[in-house]
Amino acid sequence: MIEVGLASVTLRHKSAADVAAIAAGAGLGVVEWGGDIHVPAGDLTAASQARKLCDDNGLAVGTYGSYHKPGESDPGEFAGLVRTAVELGARRIRVWAGTRASADAGPHYRAEVTSALRRCADLAGQQGIPVTVEYHVESLTDDIDSALAMYAEAGSAGLVAHWQPRESPIVGQCLAEVRALLPALASVHAFSWGPDGYTERLALGAREDLWRPVFELLSMKDTVEVLLEFVPDDDVDALVRDAGTLRQLAAVS
Repeated sequence: MIEVGLASVTLRHKSAADVAAIAAGAGLGVVEWGGDIHVPAGDLTAASQARKLCDDNGLAVGTYGSYHKPGESDPGEFAGLVRTAVELGARRIRVWAGTRASADAGPHYRAEVTSALRRCADLAGQQGIPVTVEYHVESLTDDIDSALAMYAEAGSAGLVAHWQPRESPIVGQCLAEVRALLPALASVHAFSWGPDGYTERLALGAREDLWRPVFELLSMKDTVEVLLEFVPDDDVDALVRDAGTLRQLAAVS
């Protein structure tokens, strides 16, 4: 089953109450709450309020999107992230696989990051919460082979996968990445970019050639979240339009 939702960072300029209301009004079913603005780490009041906003609007709480970077961030801060995720009722906590491109990460750095990831997964696992890793440039997940090796090296059942397309995505490459991650894939960020990447945001439907086959692959999963992110100009009307595209893609997959 594909659950469609919204990453709250898409509407950083809106309040948490607005995020929940807009997501529900656009026919989405889940909100991934970001730890940068809407639910800061350690702010249990904000976490509780976001959880209630979801309940009041008929929404599920998805991932807690932290900016913790195992191997770089203070390991002591992760316990606060777990407490925040518990209060939020999050399904998982997202972290980043360090801050170095995989091509520049030597064996010692990789070992530090994977060991820290394992510790995060163990700590969150004590509360029954999996950890997922941002699929992102300038990290150990900037290449599918590096990402798969990272998961294998960490060797934790408490780690699950996340995926999103790169700038100027090549359809065949994207599909190969999704297939490789599919057994552990828990969440996807959905957006369409032009050749200039982040600064050239397109309507989601502009890359139907990418998203339709991606959704066909995702339909093989029992459950996976697809969260809308990076709409053109951070515009609410664009979000509502793209949410409609997202729902259509999910319905025919």
